[in-house]
Amino acid sequence: MDGISREMLSLLQEDGRMSATDLAQRVGLSLSSCHRRLKDLEQSGVIERYRAVVVPEAVGLGFEAIVFVTLGVTDVETISAFEAAALEVPNIVDAQRLFGEPDYILRLLTRDLAAYQELYDSVLGSLPGVQRLTSTLVMKRLVSDRTVPIP
Repeated sequence: MDGISREMLSLLQEDGRMSATDLAQRVGLSLSSCHRRLKDLEQSGVIERYRAVVVPEAVGLGFEAIVFVTLGVTDVETISAFEAAALEVPNIVDAQRLFGEPDYILRLLTRDLAAYQELYDSVLGSLPGVQRLTSTLVMKRLVSDRTVPIP
């Protein structure tokens, strides 16, 4: 990947709605060359998708929790079942499988503490393979959806 493609990626991360014409002008390419590079970045999977970034509080989801999940058994079937079930929970907005303890870290958004407690009691505790859940509440979000640094 050359410097122009890197510059295109940096610009698009800041403004995913930038027109191809503006993008081409900013990186010094013709419109057709810019379109071709953009299509290559999309088809190669470098650009996964375009989306709007929604402020959770603006849609009534002002309560955020981080949940650490430890599974009782970490065989392939349990891991697959847990991951498939977790993907079905819309309030889980971010999830990673970890090395060591705990097995997973989940970021959840809910309306308020009562909604979180209901989700915790009725959904999270019944996810396949869960042995232990440990929660911490987010006091303040410092960084969210930061752009990927393009070297």
